Amino acid sequence: MDDRQRLFETLRKIEALYAGAATAGERDAAASARERIRAKLKSVAEQERSEEYRFSMDNPWSRKIFVALLRRYGIEPYRYSRQRRNTVMARVPRSFVENTLMPEFEEMNQALSNHLERITDEIISQEVSSDTSEAREVPSLGG
Repeated sequence: MDDRQRLFETLRKIEALYAGAATAGERDAAASARERIRAKLKSVAEQERSEEYRFSMDNPWSRKIFVALLRRYGIEPYRYSRQRRNTVMARVPRSFVENTLMPEFEEMNQALSNHLERITDEIISQEVSSDTSEAREVPSLGG
């Protein structure tokens, strides 16, 4: 299994976890997990009102995966005119944000970030310099 396939498998497992998959077969069924999360959202939305949330993503990759997650669950992301591109607005019940959306996003975002870092380091070490470490820290000039 290559890096890309491992990332896809990780993302599917994360989704299954937040869908409440009980058996190994359920954990392997991404479409089933997605439907369980949508059903959970619908149930929560019937019991509590949706609130408008403002999310800020510090990089375009995080924003893309977050927007995709919202759309996956039938939540329409938006932003107001004059808001920065790193802002994503959505109307969602609070408990869904706290118990499902944000924990799932954070795990998926971490998996994607780790994947992108590995790929970036590999490309840089093969094509630019084998030393991919950070710049060393030196004392400041001003004392």
